[in-house]
Amino acid sequence: MSVRELYVKGAHVWIPDREQVWRCAQLTQDYKNHLVTVTFEDGQTQEIKVKSDEELPPLRNPEILIGENDLTSLSYLHEPAVLYNLQVRFCNQNAIYTYCGIVLVAINPYEELPIYGPDTISAYRGHSMGDLDPHIFAVAEEAFTQMERDNRDQSIIVSGESGAGKTVSAKYAMRYFASVGGSDSETQIEKKILASNPIMEAIGNAKTTRNDNSSRFGKYIELDFTRSYSIMGANMRTYLLEKSRVVFQAPEERNYHIFYQLCSAASDKKYSHLRLGPPETFHYMNQGLQEDPTPPRRSRPGHQDNFHYLNQGSSPSIEGVDDGADFIETCKALSLLGISEATQNQMFRILAGILHLGNIVIQDNGGDASTIDKGDESLAIVAELLGISASELKMWLCHRKITSGREVFTKPVTLSEATFSRDALAKHIYAKLFDWIVKEINKCFAAPTKPFRFIGVLDIYGFETFEINSFEQFCINYANEKLQQQFNQHVFKLEQEEYVKEQIEWEFINFYDNQPCIDLIESKLGILDLLDEECRMPKGSDQSWVEKLYDKCKKWDHFSKPRLSNTSFLIAHFADKVGYECAGFLEKNRDTVSEEQINLLKSSQISLVHALFTEKAQVAPTKVKVLPTGPSPAHSSKQMRKSVGSQFRDSLNLLMLTLNSTTPHYVRCIKPNDDKMAFTFDPTRAIQQLRACGVLETVRISAAGYPSRWTYHEFFCRYRVLCTSRDIVRNDMRLTCEKIIANMITDEDKFKFGRTKIFFRAGQVAYMEKLRADRLSACGIMIQKNVRMYIHRNRFRRMRNSAIVIQKYARGMASRRLAHHMRQTAAAIKIQACVRGWVKRVQYRRLVYTITRLQAHARGCWARQKYQHMRRDRAAIVIQKNVRQWLTRRRYLRAMRGFVIVQGLVRCFLARRQLKKLKIEAKSIEHQKKLNKGLENKIISLQQKLTEMKNENSFISSYKEEITVLKTRVTDLKGVEKQLKASNNQVSELEARIAELTKELEMERGEKMDVLTQKERADKENRELIEKLNEENVRLTKELSDAQKEETKRESEEYLRRKFEAEKQQLILENTDEKSGYQRLLKEFNRLEQKNEHLEEELAKFKGGNAHKRTASNVSNLSGASDAPTELVHDDASEFSSFPGDDDIGYGSVRSRSSEMSDSNRNLDNIEWSSQKTGDTSEIKIQVPQKLQELEMENAKLKDDLNRLRKSIADSEPQNNRVQEFMRQFEALQDELERRREECIQLRTVLANRAHDLRSVTQTSYGKDVDIVNEDGELVLAYQTQKQVNRQLEDELKKEKQRLHETETDYKGELERLRRDNERQQKLLAQNLCKSDATNSETLLQSEIMRLTSENLNLQGQVDNLTEQLKKYKRSLRAYAKKLKEAGGSSSKRSSAQGSPYGGDPTDMLDVNTTNEGEVLPIIRKKEREYMGMFEYDRREEMQIIRVLVYELKPRVAVTLLPGLPAYILFMCIRHTDHINDDEKVRSLLNNIVNGVKRVIKKRHEDLDSTVLWLSNVLRLLHNLKQYSGDKAFQAENTVKQNEQSLKNFDLSEYRQVLSDIAVWIYNGVIKLMEEKVQPLIVPSILEHEAIAGLSGNKPGGMRGRTGSVARELESPVEPQKALDLLLKEMTQFYRTLAMFGTDPELITQVFRQIFYFICAGSLNNLLLRKDMCHWSKGMQIRYNLSHLEQWTRDMRLHESGVTDTLAPIIQAAQLLQARKSDDDVHSICDMCDKLSVSQIIKILNLYTPADEFEDRVPISFIHKIQAKLQERAEGEQAQATLLMNTKFAFPVRFPFNPSSIHLEDIELPDALPLTMLKKV
Repeated sequence: MSVRELYVKGAHVWIPDREQVWRCAQLTQDYKNHLVTVTFEDGQTQEIKVKSDEELPPLRNPEILIGENDLTSLSYLHEPAVLYNLQVRFCNQNAIYTYCGIVLVAINPYEELPIYGPDTISAYRGHSMGDLDPHIFAVAEEAFTQMERDNRDQSIIVSGESGAGKTVSAKYAMRYFASVGGSDSETQIEKKILASNPIMEAIGNAKTTRNDNSSRFGKYIELDFTRSYSIMGANMRTYLLEKSRVVFQAPEERNYHIFYQLCSAASDKKYSHLRLGPPETFHYMNQGLQEDPTPPRRSRPGHQDNFHYLNQGSSPSIEGVDDGADFIETCKALSLLGISEATQNQMFRILAGILHLGNIVIQDNGGDASTIDKGDESLAIVAELLGISASELKMWLCHRKITSGREVFTKPVTLSEATFSRDALAKHIYAKLFDWIVKEINKCFAAPTKPFRFIGVLDIYGFETFEINSFEQFCINYANEKLQQQFNQHVFKLEQEEYVKEQIEWEFINFYDNQPCIDLIESKLGILDLLDEECRMPKGSDQSWVEKLYDKCKKWDHFSKPRLSNTSFLIAHFADKVGYECAGFLEKNRDTVSEEQINLLKSSQISLVHALFTEKAQVAPTKVKVLPTGPSPAHSSKQMRKSVGSQFRDSLNLLMLTLNSTTPHYVRCIKPNDDKMAFTFDPTRAIQQLRACGVLETVRISAAGYPSRWTYHEFFCRYRVLCTSRDIVRNDMRLTCEKIIANMITDEDKFKFGRTKIFFRAGQVAYMEKLRADRLSACGIMIQKNVRMYIHRNRFRRMRNSAIVIQKYARGMASRRLAHHMRQTAAAIKIQACVRGWVKRVQYRRLVYTITRLQAHARGCWARQKYQHMRRDRAAIVIQKNVRQWLTRRRYLRAMRGFVIVQGLVRCFLARRQLKKLKIEAKSIEHQKKLNKGLENKIISLQQKLTEMKNENSFISSYKEEITVLKTRVTDLKGVEKQLKASNNQVSELEARIAELTKELEMERGEKMDVLTQKERADKENRELIEKLNEENVRLTKELSDAQKEETKRESEEYLRRKFEAEKQQLILENTDEKSGYQRLLKEFNRLEQKNEHLEEELAKFKGGNAHKRTASNVSNLSGASDAPTELVHDDASEFSSFPGDDDIGYGSVRSRSSEMSDSNRNLDNIEWSSQKTGDTSEIKIQVPQKLQELEMENAKLKDDLNRLRKSIADSEPQNNRVQEFMRQFEALQDELERRREECIQLRTVLANRAHDLRSVTQTSYGKDVDIVNEDGELVLAYQTQKQVNRQLEDELKKEKQRLHETETDYKGELERLRRDNERQQKLLAQNLCKSDATNSETLLQSEIMRLTSENLNLQGQVDNLTEQLKKYKRSLRAYAKKLKEAGGSSSKRSSAQGSPYGGDPTDMLDVNTTNEGEVLPIIRKKEREYMGMFEYDRREEMQIIRVLVYELKPRVAVTLLPGLPAYILFMCIRHTDHINDDEKVRSLLNNIVNGVKRVIKKRHEDLDSTVLWLSNVLRLLHNLKQYSGDKAFQAENTVKQNEQSLKNFDLSEYRQVLSDIAVWIYNGVIKLMEEKVQPLIVPSILEHEAIAGLSGNKPGGMRGRTGSVARELESPVEPQKALDLLLKEMTQFYRTLAMFGTDPELITQVFRQIFYFICAGSLNNLLLRKDMCHWSKGMQIRYNLSHLEQWTRDMRLHESGVTDTLAPIIQAAQLLQARKSDDDVHSICDMCDKLSVSQIIKILNLYTPADEFEDRVPISFIHKIQAKLQERAEGEQAQATLLMNTKFAFPVRFPFNPSSIHLEDIELPDALPLTMLKKV
C-alpha cells in the first residue's frame, strides 16, 4: 500500500492555520501531479502544491478513532491528531484525562467535578490502568499495584505550567494512597498527610496571573509503606521556594496565602497583639498601586495604599475564596500535626513581623547614608514581635561592618542598599520559617521503623517562558530539562522492552537527546559554573558575567546571543528557545544576608526565632549563605559557601537519583486557556504546552516504531470479515492473521508478528479500517438489497392476492347480475316469441291461402309468357355468339402484337433505372442497418425470452416451496379430518342425547298447566310488587338527596383522610431516615468496639506477653451476679477458654411486675416415678401426649373440612350428581372417623402395655409386696387421674359422633330439599317450552343445556379440588397413624403375644392380664402432665447451657434441628426465670446470651453459615420476647395458651433493643460477606459477558488497552463467559442458606434488595468509567445479562417484593445505550431514565461511541437539549449532582414482627444437644 492510495477524493486531511493551529479539510479530487485540492468546512477551497509525498498534509483519523482514551491508539500519530483528540474529549465529552502511552494528560477544567469521591476511589481500586477511563486515580492505582507486585519503589511525576492543576493532581494522588493504604495505627498517618496540604498551600501557594492557587515551590513527598502495604510515614522535600514573592508581587498577583489568612483574623482578640489589619495595609501583600516607594505615614484602616508589603499586587482577594475559613482550616491542620497553639502563636508573630518589617520606612540621609525615623511605629512593632532590640535593628538596617585586616569599620549604606537589606532579611526569615514548618511536618510524618517501600509524588513547576525571564525561570527550565531527559529514556526503555518481549526485530529509534543542553548548564565552564565564579569575584556584576557567557559558551549549539541586546542570552531548550535577562542573577544566586542581622535574630527572646537561626546547618534546597563581615573561622564549612544555583543542582541530582531508582509514572497537566474559563480549549496555548511537556515526543517515539498493537484473537475478531472461511485455522490464530494481512498489506515493513501480538506502523490501522468498512458496506448493501427484495416481493404478493380476491368477488357479482339479466331477457323473449308466433301464424295462414290462389293464376300466365320469351332469346343468343366470337378473335390478335412491343421497351427503361438505384443503396449505411435490423430484433426477442424463462424458473421454484408447504398443510388437514370424524361421532352422540332430552320434555309438558296457574298468580304478585316499588322509588329519591349530602361530607372526610395518610407517610419516611442513621451509628459503634478490642489485645500483648487477655467486651458486656464458678469451654481455636465475671452491663434492668407471688401458684403436683426405667416413663410423658395432641389437631382440621363442604352445598345450585358426590364424601369421612377411633384404641393399648411393663418392674423389684410401691397413694392417684382423662376423651368422642350424626341428618334433609327444588324447576321449564313454537323451543333447550353443562363442569372442578384436599388429609392421617404404630410397636408385639388387655369395653380403665404366675394384675396408666413451656436449670449450669447452645453449635448440626430451636430453648429458660421471679438470674442469662452471640460472630464472621444461623436465632429470640411480652400489639395472632404463657414479672423491652442492635450488626456482616463474594463477578457477568462471543467487536487499542496494561492480571478472576452462571450460582447458594436456617421471608427480601443494589452500583459505576462499553451492542448484551437476574428473582418468587427495582439504574443505562438519539427522542429518553442522575445520563451520552462507522455519533446539540430538559427535573435534587452510585449505601433494615405458631410446651430437647441439665416443667 502506497501513501498515494490514501489521498483520494473524500479523504480528510489537516492543514496548518495561524489561529486554529490546524484546520480540517476534505480532498475534492485524488492527489496527482503534486497538487492537493481541499475544501474547508466553511466552504473555502484551496490548492496546495507539494514537492514530494513526504510533504503531504497529515491525514485525519477515521471517525471511529476520534475521542479515544489513549492517544497511541490513533492510527495516524501526529500533532494535529493529538490536539484534535484532546479537544474533542475535553470540549465535547467533558473528559479532562487522556492517556498518551505511559503519560496521563490532565487538562484543567476550571470547574469542580464530582469524580473524586470515595465511590470513584473504590471503583478504580483493583483495576488495571487501561480498564477504566483515564483518571489520576488510575495512575495512583498502577503505582500502588506495581509496588505490591514488583516489590519496587514508585514515583509519580506531576508537571505543567502554572495554572495547569499540578497541585490538585498531586493532592488527589495522595488522597488515593491515603485511602487505599490506610494505616492501622492510632496515629492515622494518612489523615496527617492530607492535613499537610492546607498548610503547604498556605505557606507555599499564591495567586498569579495564570492561577489563583499556584505552587511557588517544588515538592517531593515520599509516602512510606509497611510490608503489609499500609502507610506508616512520609517525608517531604522542597525545591526552590520563590522567596522574592515575599517582598514583591507583579500586578494582579498576591503574596503567599498565609499572610492574607492571618490578616483575615485580625479582628480576633486572640491575635490582637499582632497589630494586624486588612491585607491592603501591608506593602508586601498589595504592591503596584503607587509609584512613590515611600508610602504616606497616615494610616487609613482598610485602604491598601497605607502600607508597603501588601500593596504591590492590587489584588488582595480571590473570588470565591474565604481567607478566614482557610485560616481556621490551616490552624486545625497545624494542631492535627502536633504543633501546639503556643508554637503556632510564635509562628504568627514571625509572619506578622515580616509584614511590619515591610512597613519600616527608610529615608535618604544625604550622600551615601540612610536612616530610619525614631518614631517609626513599624520598627517598634517588628522588634516587639520578633523579641529583638529596636535600636540594633535600626542600626543594622542602615549600616554594615567592613573588616580590613584587624580593624572593623561601621559604614552607612545607601537608601537602595538599605531597602535591599531589609527585603533580604524578610525573605531570609520567611525561608527559615518555611524550612522549619517542612521539618516539623516531616517529624510528624516520620515512621517509627524503617519503611519497606515508598511511593514518591513530585509536584514540580513546568517549563516557563515569559517576556522577561530571570534566575527563577532559569532554574525551573533547568529542572525540566533533567526531567525530560529522564522521561525520554524511560519511554524509549519501555518501547524497547515491549519489542524484546514480543521477540521482534526493530531498528534503533532516534529521539531528541537534551544532554548537550544540560551540559551547557551544569558542566565545567558552563552557565552555573561561570555564575558561581562571578559571584566569588569581589566586583562581579551581571554584565561581566553575561560577557563571559558570550565568550565561553559560544561553542555550544544550544547557546546564542540576541542581536539587539547585550544583557541577555538565549538557550535552546527542548520545548522552546528562551531568552534570559542577566539582571539579578548574581544577587539571587548569592542570596546574602548581613551577619549582624543574623546575630541579632539569634539573640531573640522568642524561642522559635532563636531556634530558627541557631540550629545546625542542614542540606536544604532553600539554604542561604550568610555573608560574613569579619574574618571567617578557619573551620567554616564549605557547604555554607555554596550558592543557590549549586545547591539547586545538587538537590536536583539527588532527586534524579531517587527517581531513577524507582518506577516512574507521569502526569502532564495542561492549561486549556488563559482566561480560566470552564471547558474552553485554546488550541494555540494547548499545543505550546504539549510541545513543552513531552507528550508530542512520546507520540513521535511511538509513531517511529509500531504504535498499533493487537493480540491475534482481537485482530481476528475485528477483521475476520476480510478473509474467507478457508483462510481460518481455529487452532492457530497467528497463521489465520498472517493470511488476512497477506491479502491486505504487501509491504512487510508495515507490520511485524510478535509472540502474542501484531505490530503495525502508523496509518495501517486506518487503512485496514477503510477496507473493513468497505467490506461491511458491501455486505450491508447486499443484505439491504435482499431484504428489500423480500419485502417488496411479499408486498407484491399480498397486493396481487388482494387484487385477485377483489376481482373474484367483483366478477362473481357482475356475473350473477349478468346471469339474472340474461334470465329475465330470455324469459321476456320467450313470451314475446310465443305471442308473436301465434299472431303471425294466424296472419300467415290467411295470407297463404289468398296468395296461393292469386299465385296459381298469375304463375300460369307468367309461365306461358316466359316460355315464348325464352325461345326468342335463345335464337338471338346463337346469332350473337357467332358474331362476337369473330370480332373478339380479330381484336385480340391485333392487341397482342402491340402489347409485346410496348412491354419490351418499358421493361428495358425500368431495368436501367432500377440498376442505378440499387448501386446507390448498396453504398449507403441505412441499407446495412435494414439488413441487420431483423437480426437485432431476433437477439432482443431471445433476451426477452431468456428473461421470461428466468422469471418462470423463479416462479416455479417458489411454487415448489409453496407445494412443500401445501403438502405439510395437507398432512395437517388429514389430522384435522380425523379429529373432525371423531367430533362427528361426538355430535351424533350429543344428538342422541338431545333426542332423549326432547323425549323427556315431551313427557313433562303435561305439567305445564300448573306452571300457567302459578304464572297468573305471579302476575298478580308482580302488579302488587310494582306498586310497592313505585312507593319505594319515591322513598329512594328522597334518600338519594340525603345520600348526596352525605357524599359531600364523605368527600371532605376523604380529603382529610388523604391528608392524614400523607402526613403519616411523611412521618414514616422520617422514621426510616432516623432508623437508617441509627443503624449507621450502630455499625460505626460495632466497628469502633471491635477496633478497641483489637487495640487492647495488642496493648496486653506488648505489656504482658502471653498473659490472660481480657477484651473490652469481656469487661463491659458480660454480667456477673451469678455464683456459678467459671467453667472452661473447649472450642476449636480455644478462643472461648474462659468466661468473665457477672457484673451488670447496663443493657437495662429487669423490672419485676409483681413483687409478691404465692408459692401455692406454682405447680407442685408433678408425679415422679421411682423406677429404674426412667427412659420409658419419659417416653410415656413425651410421646403419648404429643400423639394425642396431633390427633386432636387433625380432628379439628377434619371439622373445618366438613364445615367448608357444608358451606359449598348451601351456596351451590342443587344438582343430583352433586348431591351424590357429597354423600360419597360424607361416607368417606365417616369411615375416616371410625379409623380414628381404632387408632385411639391402639393408643390405649400402648398405654396399657407401658403400665404392664411398669407392673412387671415393680414385681421384679418388690416381689409380692407390691403395695410398698403405693405406700403414699401415688398409684391410686395416678389411676384415678388417668381414668378421668379417659372418660373425658370418651365423652368428647361421643359428642363428636353425635355431632357428625346430626350433620349427616342435616345434609340428607338439605339434599331432599334440593331434589324437590330441582324437580319443580324442571316442570316449570317444560311448561314454558310448551307455550312457544318449535324453533324457539329448540333454541331455549340448547341454551339451557349449555348452561347446565358449564355449571356441571364448574361444580365438577370444585369437587375435584375438594377431593384432592381430602386425599391429602387422608395421607396425613395415615402418616400419623404409622407414627403411632411405630411408637407403640414393641409394646403391641408384646401385647399381641400375651393377648390384648382390652378384651371388653374400651372405656374400661383397669384391665386384667394374666402373668406367668397366673395372677391377674391391674395396669395403671401414668397421669398425663400439662407442661408450662419452660426449662428449669441450675444457675451453676448456665455457662454450660450457653456453651452447648451458642459456642459449640455448628451449622451442620443446627440445620438438622427445628429452625430457631436454640432461640426457643433459651427463651424457655428465660420464661423459667420469669416464673420464679429471679431478677439476677434472668439478667445473668441474658447478658451471657448477648456476649456469647457477639463472641461467636466475631470469631466466625467470615463463615456465612454461622452468621446466617445466628441472625435467624437472634431474630427468633427477639420475636419470642415480643410475642410473649404481654403487649397487646404482639398478641393478635396468639392462641389462648400462648397468651397465658406471657412473661408475668419482667419487662425485657430494653433487652429487645439490644437484641435488635445485635441483629443489625449480624445482618451487616452477612451483607458484607455476600458482597465480598459477589464483587469479583459483577463486572464480568453484567458488563463483559457476551451470549455471542465477539458480537460487539473490538476497536483499535493503544498501549493502555485492557490487554496491554502493565498492571496485575488479577482483575478478572473468572472468565466472562462463565461469570454469569457463577453469579447466579452464588445467589442461589445465598438463598438456600438463608432459607435453610429459617430466616424470615421479609428479611430475605431485604438481603437480596441490598445485594442487587450493590450489583447495580458496581456495574453502573464501572460502565460510567469505561468508554469501550458505551455502544449499542453492549447495551443489548447488558440488558440480556440483567434479564437473567430478573428471571432468577421470578424463580425464587422475589420479584413481587420489589427486589429488582434496585436494578433500575443499570437497566435504564442499558436502555439508554440502545435508544435512538435524535431530537425527537429527547422527551422519551428523559422520561425513560428517571432513576439516573443528570450527570450519569450526560456522562453516558458523552461516552457513547459507535462500534462501527455505520452509526452516527451523538450530536453535541442533542446532549445540550437533554441537559436542558433534565435541569428541570434536577432542580432541588441534590442526588442529581452525583456521578457514581454509592456502593457503601445500605438500606435501613427492618425486622417485621413474625410470631411463631409453635407451642412452647411441644418443644423437646433433641439428642444432638447434650442438655441433660435442663428439665422441662
